[in-house]
Amino acid sequence: MQRLAHELRTLRRAAGSPSYRTMAEAGGFSATTLSQAAAGVRLPSLAVVQGYARACGADPREWEPCWRAAEAEAAKTPVREAGQKRAPYRGLARFEPGDHELFFGRDRAVEELKRLVRDHRFTVVSGASGSGKSSLLRAGLIPYLREEMGKRGRPAILRVLTPGPRPATTYGHLLAPADGRPESWVVVDQFEEVFTLCQDREERSRFIDQLLAAREPESRRRVLVVVRADFYARCAEHRGMADALPDAGLLVGPMTADELREAVVGPARAVGLLVERELTARIVEEVLDQPGGLPTLSHALLETWRRRKGRMLTLGAYEAAGGVRGAVAASAEEVYGQLSATQARTARHLLLRLIEPGQGTPDTRRPLPRDELDEWADPGVPSVTEQLARARLLTVDEEGVQLAHEALITCWPRLHGWIEEDRERLRQRRSLAEAARTWTEHDRDPGALYRGTRLTRAEELFPDCERNGALNAAERGFLLAALEGREAEHRAAARTARRSRILITALSAVLAVALIAGVAAWQ
Repeated sequence: MQRLAHELRTLRRAAGSPSYRTMAEAGGFSATTLSQAAAGVRLPSLAVVQGYARACGADPREWEPCWRAAEAEAAKTPVREAGQKRAPYRGLARFEPGDHELFFGRDRAVEELKRLVRDHRFTVVSGASGSGKSSLLRAGLIPYLREEMGKRGRPAILRVLTPGPRPATTYGHLLAPADGRPESWVVVDQFEEVFTLCQDREERSRFIDQLLAAREPESRRRVLVVVRADFYARCAEHRGMADALPDAGLLVGPMTADELREAVVGPARAVGLLVERELTARIVEEVLDQPGGLPTLSHALLETWRRRKGRMLTLGAYEAAGGVRGAVAASAEEVYGQLSATQARTARHLLLRLIEPGQGTPDTRRPLPRDELDEWADPGVPSVTEQLARARLLTVDEEGVQLAHEALITCWPRLHGWIEEDRERLRQRRSLAEAARTWTEHDRDPGALYRGTRLTRAEELFPDCERNGALNAAERGFLLAALEGREAEHRAAARTARRSRILITALSAVLAVALIAGVAAWQ
């Protein structure tokens, strides 16, 4: 599925990257359907693939063999037993709006969040990493917002976004006030990215100003911001944000014992399964009062479900999966052990590129945009990405790829060791990526290249940059240009030195002759 999706995205780029709305008119399917076909989450139908090809100006008939091959390969991979319902647990992935019927244990928090968004135009939700903020937002609140929009009987817009490195530039046109626009809700998930990924203070401030405009009396917009608790204090760096924080905030804490039982038993019950009392008791004992334990709990339950006996999820299956503390590492090591030596190197480069090293704060995940992923010169990246995504360690969509959850950073010792070993290199590569982007945006201006000690340090950290698998095409081109620039400067300096020596020799000869002539004239 990932290979087919990659081929569809390549076809779209070759056609000039038309918008999905434009493609929908020519392809005969909705923009959402076409977008999902290129996301690689599930196998699209043959008709959709041919419609996608037609929208990109290709011959639909030529894509039938590609689809048949993908269908045959997907058929060889047992996803679930015949007649079996989908997994009741999400593993490391967050709950989405479509998982609403499987979302249990957060009724109290959902009701409080509903009250806040009804009563306030600007709301902030915070909590520890792994406390279930994104799931609360997507599977708890968003279905309610959609229901409310339907009840009002008038146009309304719901936007869910993550900031990324340039939030004001990326979303400014959507957040700018305009006459005639319908009422809207803007939900900003992973707001901490304005501090971890956005390095431009002015860009950050503009984005926050755009969000805070919702507090104006004439605004037709409501804003909900979701931020990790360890970045909550940094929100106060912006004066307007500091003023807004005390008015409408929700702190997502650990689940109570009853809520944990409901989170364990509820999803299983929804798909007709049972959970041993001993298993529920063990989980409550291990996870109670652990603010960031929900992703590892969900993953352990998913692995327990895979090892179930009939309709019963048992304590024995849970222990075989490694429990809350060991299931993530066990799953990660299992898929890593299936990779070849070359694929393992690629996996290390890929996973480290998905990490944003903390500076006085815990390490966070970093989304890898689709264009950056596609320009990576390593041909093994698509295959490795597919294997890690199939194991639910990564999430892949049309926008790009990212870690399924930050819990993977702390729960997988191998990845944690890689990060500690390469921490300085990760920071330098982040700076290198920004410098390469600036250089490209300024038409490869030589003045934007590394020089002096910065170039020397980059050369030490990324040796043999022309074949270094940790670098993408833009970073590799930037370093090669910088090295070529340094060589050109050295050659120019050598030529200048030679000319200077020749000139000095000639001047010395002239002076000697003049001196001799002067002495002779004096005599």
